[in-house]
Amino acid sequence: MSNLQELFEATVEESKNLSERPDNLTLLKMYGLYKQGSKGDVEGERPGMTDFVARAKYDAWAANKGTPQAQAQQQYIDLIAELKS
Repeated sequence: MSNLQELFEATVEESKNLSERPDNLTLLKMYGLYKQGSKGDVEGERPGMTDFVARAKYDAWAANKGTPQAQAQQQYIDLIAELKS
């Protein structure tokens, strides 16, 4: 599994240098998969209605709840590969 972890970390670095900035929905998907792949299931309380950005990020992470970390890492790697092509 360490190979997947290393590939995941390398892909996270690559994602910072994409030729085009992804749309907001894709960015949220990337964020949710990144958090699930690096931290596991969502933690803490859902932010309030007035904090739109934090709430959207929380929801993107929560959408991956129950997904094994290795699977989320692979999905993140696949998503970045799609965006690079």
